[in-house]
Amino acid sequence: MRDRSKPRRSKRNLGEIWANAVPRITLSAVLIVAAAASPPPAGARAETPVPAAREFARAPAISDVSISRDGKHIVALTSADGDQATISVWRTDAPEQKPTIIGSTHMRFLKVAFLKDDRLLVTAIQTLTIGTMRGHLSKQYITDLRGEKWSTLLPESGGSNSDQDYYDSLTSASIISELPLDKENVLVEDNRAAGRGDIYRVNVYTGRAERVDHGSSKFGDVQADLKGEVRARVEVGFQDGKAYFAQWIKNPATGAWEEHFRSYAKDRTAPSVAAFTKDPNIIYIVARQNGDKSGFYEYDIAQRKILEPVFAHKLFDVGYSFAPPTVRQSDDGDLQGFSYLADKPRDYWLDDKLKSLADGVKKALGVKTGQVAWTDPATGDKTRLTLSEGADATLESWSKDLRYAIVEKSGPQFPAEYYLLSDQGKLTLLGRARPWLRPESLGHTRLVQYAARDGLMIPAFLTTPPEARYGAGPHPAIILPHGGPWARDVMDWDPSGWPQYLAAHGYVVLQPEFRGSQGWGEKLWRAGDREWGGKMQDDNDDGARWLVDQKLADPKRMALFGYSYGGYAALVAAIRPNGLYQCSISGAGGSIASFKRGTSENRILRELQRPSVDGLDAIQQAGEVKIPVFLYHGDRDRTVDIKDSRAFADRLKTAGKPYKYLEIKDMGHPYVTWTPAMAEQQLTEIDGFLRNDCRPGGL
Repeated sequence: MRDRSKPRRSKRNLGEIWANAVPRITLSAVLIVAAAASPPPAGARAETPVPAAREFARAPAISDVSISRDGKHIVALTSADGDQATISVWRTDAPEQKPTIIGSTHMRFLKVAFLKDDRLLVTAIQTLTIGTMRGHLSKQYITDLRGEKWSTLLPESGGSNSDQDYYDSLTSASIISELPLDKENVLVEDNRAAGRGDIYRVNVYTGRAERVDHGSSKFGDVQADLKGEVRARVEVGFQDGKAYFAQWIKNPATGAWEEHFRSYAKDRTAPSVAAFTKDPNIIYIVARQNGDKSGFYEYDIAQRKILEPVFAHKLFDVGYSFAPPTVRQSDDGDLQGFSYLADKPRDYWLDDKLKSLADGVKKALGVKTGQVAWTDPATGDKTRLTLSEGADATLESWSKDLRYAIVEKSGPQFPAEYYLLSDQGKLTLLGRARPWLRPESLGHTRLVQYAARDGLMIPAFLTTPPEARYGAGPHPAIILPHGGPWARDVMDWDPSGWPQYLAAHGYVVLQPEFRGSQGWGEKLWRAGDREWGGKMQDDNDDGARWLVDQKLADPKRMALFGYSYGGYAALVAAIRPNGLYQCSISGAGGSIASFKRGTSENRILRELQRPSVDGLDAIQQAGEVKIPVFLYHGDRDRTVDIKDSRAFADRLKTAGKPYKYLEIKDMGHPYVTWTPAMAEQQLTEIDGFLRNDCRPGGL
């Protein structure tokens, strides 16, 4: 019997191609994006100017790079002016030639990828107003490599009223499977109100949509195997008044649908199907098996049995509810690799060939590793982690025959660089996302931990300002808690620009992964239940005190800045009588009453998340604010109602408290709704408030 505690390698001879690729990988430069010129040498550090807000906010010169499965074309989002993104398509055999440029005058492109060898899947966004509904329309389109023919995933249809029109415009259709073995079709789910989750096989060339399965309001999260057969779905139901999730799987022998897992929303422990295998009786699932961390397991359908783990890390989750692992499979179903969560999503390769390539590009691009002392928040076990330092290099996409691959090198201090790797071992620089930013002008980020006042170990990301300009410290400090709160930060370039912009301007920045954060294990996640403004806030404050103890922060020059849930934390920081902060900045911060109301109005969230939401309601205690507060909010925010920020500002005004309030026109809640101008405005206003209005004389 095979030892299931060890990952199974592919049975194919994986050493035939690129057997000696690692030592033969060499670098060259094409720079297919003209703006992405090589950065200046890091010689005169003292003369390196402090980068302006615009340099962090402008659209990347190149991003979202991928290669077609036939290896003939490369696609990316590009921007020549830093404001408008365009789609660029190159021939792989001639990347130095001028690309085909696809633009738009009424939409802003967010993402692009190959759907078929000569068809692109484009995600675009624009403002949308229907009746009293004001928000953003984010939608997917199919186009050819020249941008001459465009279509939606399903034919457009109008609803019966403005609310339905608005809903349908936001959730019209989604791709279930790209059907890599089918040259013309993809599998699409109809998410419109009248569509009820029906499944269609859609021809990407003709637009013809053939319904292959009826949906139901009871089921969601539909999944299909590589051949396009729908084989898994999740039922949302109620038993004795309690909400539950039930995983249904199609019996491979009889074709009948059968329930396999049932978990109640209040328990938050639902396993999920991750992928299918060549064996119709074996699937891959992500589950938390009597432990603190989720793992990647094989599941035997006939025996209804979870087998030994394919991969389970004792310190990190494989994935969590809002960040499932990326699963890599060959066309014939071999599991090539998948991601797990450490300081960032990291690849675990089962395919020897891809592992060899991944190791080779890291070596060629000078990726260095170092060790980090680590204490597991769940068990207290101590160890040392080996992680990449500064920047990491990853395989992003590759051609079916593995003649070409796209490689991305990036890190918290290094905006992405993109390379083309050929089967000759040649690594060609295609472009840099932000060539105008010099690494020596940015801060250094590392993963750290500190003990909260009750002993729980809190992970955090620490960014220190450039020492050549600002010295070793102590520095003015910013505590920067993330949103969610069921979310987390990662060790990579932050598209918001917040941590590095602040570090480049002389602040030490700490991003606490406070209790309630996901992706660090179940204990840390559940420890935040009903601790809003309580122990969750203690973790932020204990991080501030840790910075002072490390002689990194000036105790008289500290502020807390956050967005969304982090914005709520900033309001709480202004109220709690601890004297730690000289000011706080709240972006799109809501009241706890609104969070409660939002989770209570949905019957599932009422049991899934509502029980975890309780604590200090900042708006009700706005009169207790003790420090200057800056509030800003987008006027098209559909996640956190702008009324909360307006109410808090009104109460500050009535109480005679020092504050500043800003509404940003047409800005929504998530980052994708922000234009470069909106991002720049945020950074500029934050910097101005810190320098001029934070405590007497500025921070």
